[in-house]
Order: sequence, then C-alpha cells, then structure tokens
Amino acid sequence: MTDTPHSHLPELPSSARLRARELVERSGRALLGLVGPPGCGKSTLAAALHAEFADVAQVVPMDGFHLANAELERLGRRGRKGAPDTFDSAGYVALLRRLLAQPDDEIVYAPEFRREIEEPIANAIPIHPRTQLVITEGNYLLLEDGPWAHVKGLLDEVWYVDVPDDVRVHRLTKRHEQFGRSAEDAAAWVANTDEPNARLIEASRARASFVFQWDAP
Repeated sequence: MTDTPHSHLPELPSSARLRARELVERSGRALLGLVGPPGCGKSTLAAALHAEFADVAQVVPMDGFHLANAELERLGRRGRKGAPDTFDSAGYVALLRRLLAQPDDEIVYAPEFRREIEEPIANAIPIHPRTQLVITEGNYLLLEDGPWAHVKGLLDEVWYVDVPDDVRVHRLTKRHEQFGRSAEDAAAWVANTDEPNARLIEASRARASFVFQWDAP
C-alpha cells in the first residue's frame, strides 16, 4: 500500500463514515474489509478511514502477502503477479484469525507491500491490542476458492469499492508508469494481467455488505 498524505485525501461520504463509526463503537475489535479490482481506490479509502479514526484504527493490506519475486520466478508465476495464486492466502487468513484472538499483552506485526521495490516486507505494521478497528484492503476478500473462502467469515463487513472502468484503468496505467514501466508495457500489463483479475473480482461483488462510491450521497 502506498500512503496517501492526509491533506490530499478526499472527504468520506457520510454513509461510509456512519457505517465505520458503528463498527468502532461495537464491543470488542471489528475487522472491516475493503475489496475491489486493481485501481478502484481501496488504498485511498483505507487511508481516509484511518485518518477519520486515527486513534483507534490500523490498516492491514492484503498486499503484504504477495509472494516474493524469487518465489514467483521459481513457480513460473512472475508474469501473473497479482493473480490469486501469487499470494500467501493461507498466511493472510492466519493473520486475520490471530487479530481476532489477540491477547491484551501482545503486539501483532503484519507485512507490508512496498511498490518501490515490488516486494513484501515482513513485520512492518504493528497492530496494538487497543486497536478497535482493523481495516484490511485487497482484491480477493470475497473469493470462494481455497483459503480465500475463509476471509469473508472473519470480517464484520466487506465494502466493495466501485469506480467506473475507464477511471480505474487510467489510474492503473499511470501507476505502472510511475513505478518504472514504459507506457506500452504499462498498457500491456493492465490488459493482460490486471483486467482478467478485475473480472474475477467483479464477479464476487454480490457477496459484499455495502457498495462504496466516492460520489455516493
């Protein structure tokens, strides 16, 4: 996840703010999932929610469970990085379960994905026992295959982040260019890798608790 400066974050719609506040005010810890296709704005929404509830929330991105590039090379999956089988999905599920049972005297550490090096970094995000709202965002929170099928049952709510396809594809292409791909390579990666994943993710939309849109009233 790339951090978005709080001063540049869009304002949360009141419907989303109220839903999140209800989760924060519940007894015990709540886990909120944000799901959607690549480029839909999950990280921006996660950052906006974190800013709104800074004293009691933490963001734990699914992207921290990307397999390392060396392992993707060994498996022959480097050219499909971002597909469901290029993540440690069982490890992600194990972390969610650990967060639900976190003792009062323990800090749980989660991994983080660094786009500048295209690699996950272990133990980069501390989750303290006092954290009331864990916001986890990623592409495959609603998939029904393999370990992914356990994710939805561990989350209190899952919000599907909706954005027009043309906006999303433009964002994705520019992101790939920003991190070193040529315009031609960025467009090819979006078409051949990101968009097949997007279709898979969109097929799971009906399982979400709430469909989030930035322009929603």
